[in-house]
Amino acid sequence: MFGALANLGAMAKSAFSPIGMAIGKVVDLGFKPIRYFIDSRFRDGATPVAGSVVYSDLYLLAEHSGIYVGDDKIANIVVDSLATADSTVRLSDPSDFTQKAKWGKKIYVSCRDKTAVGSFDVGDTALGRVGEKSFYGLVFSNCHAFSVDCLSQDFSAQVTPSFDIFFVKSTAKRVLGANKWRLWDWDNTAKDTPEPNWQDINNELKRHLLTPQYRQQLKDEIAKVQAYEQEIQDENLPDEILNKLNSFCLTLQKVADKYDEMAEFLAVCGHGFSYEQLEALSDNTDFTALAKEMKNNTAIKELVKKMGRNYIAEDKKRTIKVPKSSRSEIHGTHHSDDLMRMLPSELVNIDDDDLQMLFYARLLEKNLTTYQLSGVTHIDENESYQEHKKAGAIVACLDTSSSMSGQPMLKAKATLFAIANILKSEQRSLSVLLFGASGQIKRFDMTGSENLAGLLAFLQQGFNGGTDFDTPLQTALDIIKTGQDYQKADILMLSDGDCQLSETFSQKFHTQKHQARCMVYSVLCNGSRQADNFSDETIVL
Repeated sequence: MFGALANLGAMAKSAFSPIGMAIGKVVDLGFKPIRYFIDSRFRDGATPVAGSVVYSDLYLLAEHSGIYVGDDKIANIVVDSLATADSTVRLSDPSDFTQKAKWGKKIYVSCRDKTAVGSFDVGDTALGRVGEKSFYGLVFSNCHAFSVDCLSQDFSAQVTPSFDIFFVKSTAKRVLGANKWRLWDWDNTAKDTPEPNWQDINNELKRHLLTPQYRQQLKDEIAKVQAYEQEIQDENLPDEILNKLNSFCLTLQKVADKYDEMAEFLAVCGHGFSYEQLEALSDNTDFTALAKEMKNNTAIKELVKKMGRNYIAEDKKRTIKVPKSSRSEIHGTHHSDDLMRMLPSELVNIDDDDLQMLFYARLLEKNLTTYQLSGVTHIDENESYQEHKKAGAIVACLDTSSSMSGQPMLKAKATLFAIANILKSEQRSLSVLLFGASGQIKRFDMTGSENLAGLLAFLQQGFNGGTDFDTPLQTALDIIKTGQDYQKADILMLSDGDCQLSETFSQKFHTQKHQARCMVYSVLCNGSRQADNFSDETIVL
């Protein structure tokens, strides 16, 4: 049992494995409801014959297949218990066969043109295996291996399990000549299938964050749609429906192409953008130049480490000896992904249809309740670590005066965006102030799941006039003094350095800065060093 679960855990951690995508990453791209609508309302159905291959959709990337043997019976793998990984080949009626289907009680049948196609030999082979018990990991894989076994009638070679239906379909095409898959309206509900909201589906595709997993799913979906379009091309379907299907496929392709176009930018800044957001920003943003500046700016990470007062003075560092334990006896419980030491109570979830995904999610998050082993504890005098406090926030002031236009502004935005990306990953707050002449200021607080896109949109604004440092620095101090998340914040000034604090404000600022115990770091974006009367440290880009 644990060997099978360990293998499952390894597969689940693969970024592009079907199980890995199904746990918190895969999304409904809309093709299945579209296909159900077209197949139910506009295509001829079919009733299986002995030896037909049938399948029903389970989850987004999973199907359950079997062999129809006649008299409304389907030979298929039934998992007796996922906890013990015991499975049996059983005969199921259509209702039982689709009991775990999350996409409606629909069953597809292997067909040649308009007629269901099967084989008595395939059906007899499937019947002959009824009652056979085996050690199986998941129904998602082994049902397809069973179907292919029956089609090929070759049990001597181990068939590699497949997590999609393509493997079964290709074998059915080779053995049975099946070139189409039609719905079997066994419960007389096909005509009740509602039409999906095509526009909502297209909009959702454009709003989803562009991640590598999403790009892979788009690629897979495009292949499925194109195969489906080829399957129905000789059928007399309404032009309106075909045009909507084509438009859906084009949207999939547009979103996938946008990911490829922005791959360098997304790799540098993270995947916090959707197609819709990038399109909205494309007229005013040179993403290629921005990505290049972010990649080449090696000083940013070191700067972020300094800021937010994450340092601890030498006399305040606390050295802690690291206890060592032999792992020989049960000490208690903790959360991990150690399947070999998992508590039996965790197996309850994996044996429940509605809680299976919860188990896999807890596995990936290393949140399973497991035994904690310990033994004789001793102190290793040669190994210790220093306790570090969490770093604080940053208040960034971006000069948008006319002297910053061109390359200096590109460098400033790239620097600020790189910093914002790091702070987001470290769950540190960021407040951005755009400033120009006296009194000209705009504020953006980086919060929420779409804050990077919001920040990039905010950075399109500016004043393009004179320069006044007094207003942004005073505003930054006010944020630090009053903001709950800014008690350990430092100030970042991004400019070309072409300004000084006024005499009256300079003394007041230094007094307030000392009281707030914050530092001011300046990044000069014009390639030359200029002295100022407010910075504690200056970096030249």
